[in-house]
Amino acid sequence: MSSPAYKPIVYIISAPSGSGKSTLVNEILKSVSDLEFSISYTTRAPRGSEANGRQYYFISRVEFEQMIREDAFLEHADVFGNYYGTARRFLGEAEENRRDLLLDIDVQGAEQIQSKVPDATSIFILPPDRRTLEERLRKRSEDCEEVIQRRLDTATREIENYPRYNYILINDQLEDSIELLRAIVRGERLLRAGRALSEEEAKTVAVAERCRLAKMRGRLQGILDSFRPPGDPSGR
Repeated sequence: MSSPAYKPIVYIISAPSGSGKSTLVNEILKSVSDLEFSISYTTRAPRGSEANGRQYYFISRVEFEQMIREDAFLEHADVFGNYYGTARRFLGEAEENRRDLLLDIDVQGAEQIQSKVPDATSIFILPPDRRTLEERLRKRSEDCEEVIQRRLDTATREIENYPRYNYILINDQLEDSIELLRAIVRGERLLRAGRALSEEEAKTVAVAERCRLAKMRGRLQGILDSFRPPGDPSGR
């Protein structure tokens, strides 16, 4: 008798550029079992030691647009003049392998995924404030001043999308953030398991629950204010 079809949990992780999302994702992939990472396709050029098929699948704009016409993407977006997209095949592969799927995508892509996979678990990672984000972007030393300012402007717009996400994670101390993200991923599995939880499992869920959107709203105001121009309380 064949085993019943597995329905993967889809985890969406979004963050402004420079928030430390890639570092957190890499740590979670090392420490959480049965979790597949969807490598995005992009038309941008590789940076530094990036290799095709490891950080991204690097393809031409012509190839990407052909994939759009073939409806090969779960989501895709144009970011800073380059295409990024998640291939539809990754969801099918996760189902076949009986593993969950983690997507590292921006707010445009997240909205598309949420419309197609409404029970996806969405996590928004934020820097503690604008100054910290700017410091992190400068420390990377891979962008010119114009690009840094553009990324900061984009971040200001992106963070306004936080209400669309199930969980909010403020990436201040890396080790704490890794532990919180791990708890969210494991906690969602436990909540969907449909069984009584052990004491240790209940603790994991409780840690994750601290990051629920409804419980984070009070901590977010200072972060939002740091991205708004002086004298403009609306930020618009």
